[in-house]
This record gives sequence, C-alpha cells and structure tokens, in this order.
Amino acid sequence: MSADSLSTWLALREPADTAARSAVLTQAIVEVLAHARPLRVLDLGSGTGSNVRYLSPRLPIPQEWLIVDRDANLLDELSAHSANGPIERMCLNLGSLDDPALFSGRHLVTGSALLDLVSDRWLSALAERCRSSGAAALFPLNYNGRSECTPAEPEDELIRRLMNQHQRASDKGFGRAAGPDAIDCAERRFAAVGYQVRRETSDWLLLPEQRELQRQLIEGWAQAAEEIAPEQSAMIHDWLARRLVHIETGRSQVVVGHEDVAAWLP
Repeated sequence: MSADSLSTWLALREPADTAARSAVLTQAIVEVLAHARPLRVLDLGSGTGSNVRYLSPRLPIPQEWLIVDRDANLLDELSAHSANGPIERMCLNLGSLDDPALFSGRHLVTGSALLDLVSDRWLSALAERCRSSGAAALFPLNYNGRSECTPAEPEDELIRRLMNQHQRASDKGFGRAAGPDAIDCAERRFAAVGYQVRRETSDWLLLPEQRELQRQLIEGWAQAAEEIAPEQSAMIHDWLARRLVHIETGRSQVVVGHEDVAAWLP
C-alpha cells in the first residue's frame, strides 16, 4: 500500500477506532500514571497520529511524546499541536527493538492497531523493554480473528478463515505475525515479566452509512483470501460482488472483532 493510500485508509478508519476503543482501559492507565510529571509517552507505529489525538486529551498533563514510524511522510501529517506537550518524531524501522534508549525514561508505551501485525518473539522483546524502564503499556484495537457481516452470505465464514490464515502467514518486518492470537501472546509475555494485564473488547461496528470503510475492508479481505486460495478465486470474486451490492444499497453492517490490552506493574 502506498503512503498516500495508507494515509487515506488511516483517516477513514479513525472514527471507527475512536468509537470502539475501551474507555475503561484508558481510564485504568490514567489512574496508574496519575503522578507522572511530565508524562513521557512512546507511541509505536504512529502513522498519522490517531493514537496521539485520542490519548493526549485523556492523559495527565504535561506530556512529552516520542512518536515512531518507518514512514516519515505519515509522521509529518501530525500537527505539532495534537498533544498536550512537545512531540518528537522518529523515523525508524521497528522490526527490532534492540535500542533500549527508545524506551528509557518512558512512563507509557503505546501503539494502536499494531499487535496483530507483529510476532510473538517481538511481543516478548516489547514486554522486556517495557519492564526494563518500568513503563505501563496500552495497545488498543488489535484484531482478534472474529467478524460478522449482515446480511449474511454462505461464504462469509470461509472468507474469514482464509483471511485469518493470510494474516498468520504474513510478515510486516516484525517476524511472522501473531495475527488473531496476538492478544493472548501479549498477555502471556507481559505477565511473564511481572505485569498485571487487563483486556477489553473494542469491536468495530460499521453501519450502513460507512460505505467506503466497509468497501475497502471487504476488498482487502477478498484480496487476502485469494492470495491464500487462488484456486478459489471465482468463488471469492462472486462473494465480493454480492457483498459490495449490500454495501452500495445501504444494507450492510459489519462487526470486526478487536481487543484492547493494558499492562502495568503492581
């Protein structure tokens, strides 16, 4: 996906992300960090900064942010006034977390819609880096493998399974993705280094009027399914055509399963 198309996708999904996120876990983190002044936050895989825009008004102030992404163009889209404090940008490939200075002195490590893209090994390194700095962690909007489309089509379940298989087989530079298993992996890795871990559901509920978001989502599912099962391309294309008709006629509703996870030291 090009930088322009990724930026468009991130803007399109931001309202759905905001509506889905767990206010309960955000408040739990706020309480854990109540006495951190200034609050020093590390945001991983920042993109255009949706996580900053959501968290900054809700976290204690003053704040100091370090936002990290491999795409400098995406980072540049974030306004300097998006947070209650200074924002430092770092263009960095996060495939390795070898640099402990990245985490040094941080009170909170966070990243939105990230963990299902990374490997179990990467999650182990993340938990260890957070533990070494004593940082709390908050990672919202991780895909958990569930989805449901209305009206239903007979192939919906098969497409879901193929898409999940595709995600588990992918490597975005972090090692083989944990995919729908990411939250279980994260909980296990953080607990292993002494963290208290909490999880909350943060499902997307995409309504009929969210046509463009639904269209791009469904087309992405179809593409992933076809990459896994090219021999079933005719069936996948037929399924996609029917789903797109539901979207265009304003009858489609899609639920996409996500979970938020938070962790802090007792």
